[in-house]
Formats: sequence, structure tokens, C-alpha cells
Amino acid sequence: MQQDDNSPLNKDRTSETSRCGQTGLMPVERVLLIVIRIFLGAVFIYASVDKILHPATFALAIYNYQILPNELIPLTAIVLPWLELFLGIGLILGVWLPGCVFMVNLLMLIFISALVFNIIRGLDISCGCFSISNKEVEVGTMVGYVIRDMVLFLLGIYLFLRRYIFRPHD
Repeated sequence: MQQDDNSPLNKDRTSETSRCGQTGLMPVERVLLIVIRIFLGAVFIYASVDKILHPATFALAIYNYQILPNELIPLTAIVLPWLELFLGIGLILGVWLPGCVFMVNLLMLIFISALVFNIIRGLDISCGCFSISNKEVEVGTMVGYVIRDMVLFLLGIYLFLRRYIFRPHD
């Protein structure tokens, strides 16, 4: 028994293909992009909290990298955690997404570069990435921090490329 091309069943398949096929994101990929966005947002919010609560200790962590001029360290110690917080909130809430995703990727690239730069120079310092207070000590190696940050960066790049560069027509 051959189906008619104009049957309602065939029309449903055609509309589903146009919604989820090559012209749009698959439902699974939509969920994946949302999960990545919320995960990265949560990571950035978590990373910001201890730095906001302890700016002087974070300034010392920045100083230990020996990259920025001393005059910029206090400003960076105050502005960077709040930027991380606002970017994380933006990612989770889905507001200003193109800018948030771009800035998160830019920050991840800067963080990775700072870590690699210090590995090359032979410095083994505390990352200062998540916990900088005296009561909680980050455990890890510089190479481990780079690997962790690369994973986060690749998630951010995937989110940016798939959602804003190679964006299928919805």
C-alpha cells in the first residue's frame, strides 16, 4: 500500500524535517547548547564569589602571576570578579548572549595564556581561579589548570560557533 504524498502523516514528517533537519537545530542540540550555557554561567558565578569576598587576597594571586603592572592589579582584582559574575548571570538568564559568550571565551583565552606563560617561565603558583581565601586551598597543578580551562574554552567556542557563527535558520 503506497502512501499519498499529500497525506497528513507525510506533511508532519516534512514539517518536522524542516524544523529539526538541516535548516534548524536538532532538539537534542538545542538542549545541549542550553546545558553548556548554564554550566559555563554557573562556573563563572562560582569563580567570582570568593574573589568578590576577598579582593585583597585575589590581588595577591594576580600579583603572583607577574604579568600586570602593579598599578593595574587592584583595579583588576575588583573589576574581574564582578565581570565574571555578570557574565555568568547573563549566560544563565540568556540575556546579552552574543556578548556574554564572546567575553567568556576571551577571558578563558586570557586565563589560559597567563597559565601557559607562567608554565614556560617555570613559575608554579596558585591559580586563584576559584578559591583564593585562606581557609580553602585549590589543589592542582598548573598543567591541570590549563587542561581544565581548555575544556571550558572548548565548550565556549562550541557554543559561540554553533549558536552565532554557523547558526542554522530556525
